[in-house]
Amino acid sequence: MNPEMKLVPYGILDVLSGNLSIFLGTSFETSDFIVDCLEDWWEKNSKIYCQINELVINLDNGPNSASGRTQFIRRMIEFSDKTGLRIHLVYYPPYHSKYNSIERCWGILEEHWNGELLDSVSKAVNWASSMTWKGIKPVVTLVEKLYKKGIRLTKKEMESYNNRIKRAHKLPKWDVVIETGCG
Repeated sequence: MNPEMKLVPYGILDVLSGNLSIFLGTSFETSDFIVDCLEDWWEKNSKIYCQINELVINLDNGPNSASGRTQFIRRMIEFSDKTGLRIHLVYYPPYHSKYNSIERCWGILEEHWNGELLDSVSKAVNWASSMTWKGIKPVVTLVEKLYKKGIRLTKKEMESYNNRIKRAHKLPKWDVVIETGCG
């Protein structure tokens, strides 16, 4: 087994409509990769959601999207500023992935692949594009940007960003609100 490359998956699921977007990165899963995927998704879908002013995002508390990850918080604040959206980050507790709908999507994708040898990037993208989630085919995007690992902000650099976030009193790591810079 000598793969052409490893792909990094990231998914965005609108739980109300069932619309699934799958991003397959050719680099690393980083905070920048995650937020770039979200920005791409928003750019493609913002007209559908033009009536909203708050985006509630359920996250798995992975290391690159954790609420304590400085680069993630900075990029999410920048996303809020670009879009004018209030961002509410709600994290699933550790070891509770069975409640996370996107995890069920990955299970359906694995079943769909059914042991198929994904021996090229195009084959992996095509197979992911041909699955269905609740009767709907996902939008699959190949992300070929190179991402640098380990980007962190200093405490001093984070001061202005920390002023923009509100953490829940009882669950400060798992319930975070980013207010828009416009209001």
